[in-house]
Amino acid sequence: MNQQMKPLNPIKSPAFLQKLQWVANPVGYMENAVLEYPDIFSANIFNSENKLVFVNHPQAIQEILTNDRKKFSAPGEYNGILKPIIGDYSVIMLDGENHRKRRQLVMPSFHGERMKAYGDLIVNLTKKVMDSIALNQHFLARSAMQEISMQVILQSVFGLYDGTRCQQLKDLMGKMSEIFKSPFSSSFLFFPFLQKDLGAASPWGSFLRQRSSVDQLIYAEIAERRENPDPNRIDILSLLMSARDEQGQGLTDKELRDELMTLLFAGHETTATAMAWSLYWSQHVPETSEKILNEINTLGDNNDPVSLSKLPYLTAFCNETLRINPVAMLTFPRVAQEQVEILGYQIEPQTIIMGCIYLVHHREELYPQSKQFKPERFLERQFSPYEFMPFGGGVRRCLGEALAIFEMKLVIATILSNYQLSLVDSKPEIPRRRGVTLAPAKGVKMVITGKRARQERVMVTTA
Repeated sequence: MNQQMKPLNPIKSPAFLQKLQWVANPVGYMENAVLEYPDIFSANIFNSENKLVFVNHPQAIQEILTNDRKKFSAPGEYNGILKPIIGDYSVIMLDGENHRKRRQLVMPSFHGERMKAYGDLIVNLTKKVMDSIALNQHFLARSAMQEISMQVILQSVFGLYDGTRCQQLKDLMGKMSEIFKSPFSSSFLFFPFLQKDLGAASPWGSFLRQRSSVDQLIYAEIAERRENPDPNRIDILSLLMSARDEQGQGLTDKELRDELMTLLFAGHETTATAMAWSLYWSQHVPETSEKILNEINTLGDNNDPVSLSKLPYLTAFCNETLRINPVAMLTFPRVAQEQVEILGYQIEPQTIIMGCIYLVHHREELYPQSKQFKPERFLERQFSPYEFMPFGGGVRRCLGEALAIFEMKLVIATILSNYQLSLVDSKPEIPRRRGVTLAPAKGVKMVITGKRARQERVMVTTA
């Protein structure tokens, strides 16, 4: 048989059963599949007549992502699972030239001097939230990190620091996030027939009413900004409202709403999860927190946010967290525009292809003993964007990556250098579906056992 004619490694279980497995236990689904087909396999988990191919070989992922807009397209319609939350006009839902232009419009909000302006904000919010937790009282790291990330989003994105609208947005977004906190409740996103409004007490009915309330608050904020423009504001909403494309056109209210909902959900939920995993690993492998403290101590009084964010071991620690527990499991879908060959397999036109981030991050030849937490991997070797890709890649790479990793480093450094922590449960945390992401199944139950004085931050370096 010609190599190009090999069958594309289909998972053999029935489609509906595959979908149930994918919703209930995505890690188990992927790990079982890769045992049989190590590099590439075809799945049947979405409602599509097109074939769906999972790829986790770096060479194949590079071939796909470097040919965005050429051999492959990245159509927004295949991100429809997110449509009930983020709407039709977010950058995630756009295609082709519209998508390119929107990225150009939005990208400047997350880079340069604006990032530095958010540094002190992140540090101060972290201390505020952690100081509100009583000593020796059990708390869920996932919930605490959610509180921090929500306040960072409200202040950096909306420029809202207090007031009724700020509190209402915070409360509503928290409730909406909790709707999809488990595999069971997440099933509403994957099975459209469950999306029935059966009244305010029903899960989907509750979601729709909360979404409507959030929309009212967002549109009210946009209206006020349009009536009273302030060129000195540096929050992302103000920057988006002032942005203009090549034709001098700005974003409509609906486009602004959808971008803001994307930032609220994607920026808040994913960052909170990544930070919760970081706190877990800092205590589950305690020598890592000692090394972070030693490194912070080398800065002396020069531990400003930008200097903290450049520390090599802290960076490696955060990278290893994102490697071993990637929040996003898959890249956004690509669709073959022509017949192509990948790893010796023939890919037919209109085949949907997704890079499997989780499986790439657990390839043993790249990351020996991949289930072990070893930040040193990132000090000993430089990984390509197709070997380490927690924020996806190509034209769909996460726009908020710089802000997310900046926030993650500052929050972890601030917590470890000011608070003594301990895990309540010695059993390992495992990843579980939360919406379209993977989060700690038990939320990482912790306790603050004490606070660190300045002189206590110096730790004895282990040999």
